[in-house]
Amino acid sequence: MRKTSARKSNSAGEERVMILSAGVGSGHNSAAAAVEQACAARPDVVEVLVLDVLQVSSSLYRDVLGKGYFVLVEGLPWLIEWGYDASDAPFRRRGPIDPWTRMNALPVVRAIKRFRPTAIVCTHFLPAQLLASLLLRGTVSAKTAVVTTDYDFQGLWLTSAFHSLFVAREEGRVELTALGLPPDRVAATGIPITTTQHPASARHAGEPPELLVSAGAKGGDYAAAVVRQMLHMRSPFTATVVCGQNKELRRRIERLVTPAANRFRVLGFTEEMPQLLHQADLFVGKPGGLTASECMAAGLPMVLVNPIPGQEVRNGDYLMEQGAAVRCNTPATIGWKIDEVLREPGRLQRMQAAAQKIGRPNAAVDVLAGLLDGPSRPLVVTRAAQRTILDASQRLLVASDLTGPTALVRLVDEATDRTVALLREEELADLQQRYATPSGDLVLRNGQGAFLLRWEARRFLRAILRGDSEVPVRVEGLSTSPPALP
Repeated sequence: MRKTSARKSNSAGEERVMILSAGVGSGHNSAAAAVEQACAARPDVVEVLVLDVLQVSSSLYRDVLGKGYFVLVEGLPWLIEWGYDASDAPFRRRGPIDPWTRMNALPVVRAIKRFRPTAIVCTHFLPAQLLASLLLRGTVSAKTAVVTTDYDFQGLWLTSAFHSLFVAREEGRVELTALGLPPDRVAATGIPITTTQHPASARHAGEPPELLVSAGAKGGDYAAAVVRQMLHMRSPFTATVVCGQNKELRRRIERLVTPAANRFRVLGFTEEMPQLLHQADLFVGKPGGLTASECMAAGLPMVLVNPIPGQEVRNGDYLMEQGAAVRCNTPATIGWKIDEVLREPGRLQRMQAAAQKIGRPNAAVDVLAGLLDGPSRPLVVTRAAQRTILDASQRLLVASDLTGPTALVRLVDEATDRTVALLREEELADLQQRYATPSGDLVLRNGQGAFLLRWEARRFLRAILRGDSEVPVRVEGLSTSPPALP
């Protein structure tokens, strides 16, 4: 848990921002740190609290989700890929949070109540799912943002209530809006990264290109295979190898490069990665979401090795599609692959230009602005609407294809022109019976027969009203005539 404060104040209009992450790998916490950095640049943010939700959970829960993930990555990568694909369908999981997760979330709920945030940013899907339930129960009144940390959108990030959803690229935004999510609640900002003032290196004539080989924060053994193959390269180069926290890996690589020590610099864990990214000409390593985003922001193309099945493979697909990366699928050809990039005239420069084009160095600032300056009422997606979205995705349909009682409709706040609810057409009848005015308008009201509503409808109403006595809304997206009033 980390708290920063610009000044102590409780004045209206000043923001208390809470950033919730989960330490499964380093990327989610790195994104949280980037949003924290963006908070420091906004004068309306008076206090920031960063919380890794796994650090305040039980040790067993932390080990199963954190360490267990990497055990599977190393030993059963096919299972990681299966799990990623199985959970990719939007809203496949629609029920309440399981009891074990709910129990381990109690310290997070207490921290939220103590801090009293006006805005909450989630850089992992676990706290995002928790916040959705808190919004619907009325426990949280803060604005909430879900911030994805890979280039491809994954269905686990979708929740039943949120204020803003920020995805890495335009294709993810198009995918979600095609499935029925309202465009005013989804934005393509890029993945938040910390920013530094490091100009790109200027390569002098005749100076060999600089390669940056990264073993990741944990220090993956694949880096030794990369370096071993680089020793056979014919192209001139110099290289910095970062071994992370793996001291034994660093010793092994230092022994490997002894015959070519003038070409290699070997480091352990370092705080100099931002500088190294801007000084390098080509990156060799895994395409984690944050790593790839940092490389693209620095205009640094990538040679991809040993991607984790699922999200990292999809990250790599996007980078290669954009011309900013090449992938090596076998250690035996890594040196040859890098040689191919360096020897072809103009190829490295074209890849650098492609990386620069898709880089989003201001993503954290854009996320924070989108949340703090965005809608004050959450978007609520009913369970029936979630079933429609799941069904549409499995049948390869888009929202505009849907007709009849299970088609999606939106309730739009008349005052702000923002969508506040996504529901099925068949769910409108009850609302219209209770809240339609004589002129045919729809005005959601607090306490108007609320005790007669179903449990989910009461939560839906509470989340939208947020303490107001009434909210006039209009219905959009009807595929058929609305149900007649009784």
